[in-house]
Amino acid sequence: MQLKFSILFLSFAFFAAAHSALAQTTAPADAPKTNKVGVDKVLPFAEFHEGGQTAMYDFIAQELKYPPLAKRNRIQGQVIIGFTMNEDGTVANAKILKNIGGGCGDEALRVVKLLKFNAPGFASNYSIPINFKL
Repeated sequence: MQLKFSILFLSFAFFAAAHSALAQTTAPADAPKTNKVGVDKVLPFAEFHEGGQTAMYDFIAQELKYPPLAKRNRIQGQVIIGFTMNEDGTVANAKILKNIGGGCGDEALRVVKLLKFNAPGFASNYSIPINFKL
């Protein structure tokens, strides 16, 4: 009798743990959707882009062209570009901090150089992650 209760208790614990793990892996339907080229955290320089962070990521998504070599080799990942925002809002000294290869770094660098910001009145160094996903 005691063996039956032990087996019943262990099976209940197993199913409860399995259900808990399943509930944590599925996202709720009302969860915010992530932008395909951005991240969820607020970036400090995005407030100087006209329209804010969402407009900046929409511009990046519109201008970004997946390099053919990266597409052919199924390269995906995150490229990080470091740049300096001048007092007048122009981007200077843009360089690749993290590259995944296949031409993705060069494409991300090209798009970051196209970004235009409102004049913050001070110069500052920033880095921006750009995700490449097939």
